[in-house]
Amino acid sequence: MPDVPCATCPLRPLPLFIEQTSEEHALVQSLKKREVSLKADETLIHEGQTDAPLYTLLDGWAFRYKTLSDGRRQILTFLLPGDFIGVQQKMGDAAAHGVDTLTDAIFCVFQRDALWELHRRSPSMGFNITWLTAHEESLVDDTLLSVGRRSAEERIAMLLILLFKRAAALQSDGGADGVRFPLTQQHIADGLGLSLVHTNKTLRKLERRGLHRIADGRLYMRDVKALARLADLYGDGRPPQRPLV
Repeated sequence: MPDVPCATCPLRPLPLFIEQTSEEHALVQSLKKREVSLKADETLIHEGQTDAPLYTLLDGWAFRYKTLSDGRRQILTFLLPGDFIGVQQKMGDAAAHGVDTLTDAIFCVFQRDALWELHRRSPSMGFNITWLTAHEESLVDDTLLSVGRRSAEERIAMLLILLFKRAAALQSDGGADGVRFPLTQQHIADGLGLSLVHTNKTLRKLERRGLHRIADGRLYMRDVKALARLADLYGDGRPPQRPLV
């Protein structure tokens, strides 16, 4: 399948993403090297990898993680279409995190020196990169708050509602018929610092209370307000309009 031109990217018309000028489209296109497709459960960036490119997730789900020497894993963020990946790695340093796919996925590939070109040739695009980096940091902050202070019920409620809102913003129906939800209970446990047994019991407890339903790889919200109250959510959880690289 041929690469998708940046000007006709299927993500750009979505209300979630800030409209760009034709000059910005052309700049991004000039820096895009290719697209790469991976199957589910494949590795995009290995921990310790040097000179890993930068990526935009065009289609599918992935996650960013770190592991300990004994194999224990902490998922830092879940990645959805439109997310910019790899900027956390310092120039010339080894990647301090890995990125694996949750589903079949397509990534737009940029060389690392694209960061310099974006800042040099378009201050507005340079600002967009800064915004995206700060936004992902805020998602990691939410995870840290959950792991450090929220109960198991609150942690899972927060994860479910935030991922639902993020995924719904990428759908034309706004999540009315549920959203894709490829996470296993192990992914949820690794993202929230819970045991697999505790994760299973808590998910079933919340579902029995009529707050959500997970079936056939989709997540349905049954009582958004109650789930948001349980999560002690700031705002309504909807992702802000954002740049797209």
